[in-house]
Amino acid sequence: MFDWVLSVVEQAGYLGLLALMFLENLFPPIPSELIMPLAGFLAAQGKMDPLLVVLTGTAGSVLGALPWYYAGRLLGRARLAGLAGRYGFLLTIDPPDVDRAYDWFRRYGGTAVLAGRLVPAIRTLISVPAGLTHMPLLPFLLLTTLGSLAWTAVLTGAGYALESQYSRVEAYVDPISKAVIIAIAGLYLWRVGVRLLAAGRRG
Repeated sequence: MFDWVLSVVEQAGYLGLLALMFLENLFPPIPSELIMPLAGFLAAQGKMDPLLVVLTGTAGSVLGALPWYYAGRLLGRARLAGLAGRYGFLLTIDPPDVDRAYDWFRRYGGTAVLAGRLVPAIRTLISVPAGLTHMPLLPFLLLTTLGSLAWTAVLTGAGYALESQYSRVEAYVDPISKAVIIAIAGLYLWRVGVRLLAAGRRG
């Protein structure tokens, strides 16, 4: 995955970086923790501009947050709770979980969006309750942009600073990124399995 991400950014430039960060927010298996440091490596080698790398990565991240925001907004609390009741074993959530998430977001709102953009995995999911609670679009975009800007700047800076350690970083980043994907899949399967076992005992 390391070599593939690197080749996409090298060959497609800023457009490739924008696309990767957009997709990362839709479907996390290609983590920003891999994409942005690699762009930082390229910037340190003079192949990209570091400021444009940060701005492009931020733009892709913000654009990727919008589909989840509108998904939450269009679904609404009642419909999502209904889906949770019908397909809870696949979604690994129940209607009470939807209600708790809704109430929690209503309480913390903007702080949750801003802080959530700095936490792996939560970065994507935090857009859904923002849509569910009908958070106004402009504040959502502003907070998402600020959080994403900080996140991409830190990752780009790390890649830029470690440019001289490129070969060593490659040796451990790729296995770690694969391990994260396996861990996410394993956690999901475990949650589904636990729910199916619980349903079997009740039956």
